[in-house]
Amino acid sequence: MAVGTAAAKSAVELKFGQVGVASVSLRDVDPRVLLAELAVRIAAAPNLFQRAPLILDLSRLPDLPDAEQTRALLDAARSAGMLPVGLSYGTAENERLAQMLNLPLFAKFRIAPEPAGVAAPPPPTQAAAPAATGLHHVKPVRSGQQVYARGRDLTVAAAVGNGAEVIADGSIHVYGRLSGRALAGAQGDTAARIYCQDFQAELVSIAGHYRVLEDVPANLRGQAVQVWLDGERLLMERL
Repeated sequence: MAVGTAAAKSAVELKFGQVGVASVSLRDVDPRVLLAELAVRIAAAPNLFQRAPLILDLSRLPDLPDAEQTRALLDAARSAGMLPVGLSYGTAENERLAQMLNLPLFAKFRIAPEPAGVAAPPPPTQAAAPAATGLHHVKPVRSGQQVYARGRDLTVAAAVGNGAEVIADGSIHVYGRLSGRALAGAQGDTAARIYCQDFQAELVSIAGHYRVLEDVPANLRGQAVQVWLDGERLLMERL
């Protein structure tokens, strides 16, 4: 009986991809405080945060919580309506805590404080040349779709719909309506910017600093807008 040379198809396909994961940086180990804070944010933007994957960032706590305290915090996040998927803050102690809880440790995951404020943009700074030619996407990005420009800028010559996501390690340019999420500087480039012709974004983020539509001044909605970082503040203004 002849044996075929073609490899059998695998039953699964395992890949690592760019996914939208929220993070909460804890300054208090009281689960009631976490529940109340998350409930406010979910109520303000339920389409973004309800049942969203969540990472607990323990780096700002004076002392690492024990397993029982951490379980209570995880339960509080679930009660608020989010789905905890792991811990961040890569120390040996936190690695042991993650193992005790049977959770992954996102050692390189970083989150910045929630920014506020709108101001005039600073003078342009000299940025390093991109590693590759920017990615040019000509079709609309529809709900549930994601376009990621790894190691470069992203230009979308169409609309980004509700529930869609555009991500770039560099800057993002949208020559149409931006109604979904735009995440620039995905690998930490604080010089990245976001530009769009019609700002209706559910969320914009640069190097982890984010704002949701509910926090954006009404006079910027529907306008041509640029978004940039000033220190740890995410700022925006009309073009």
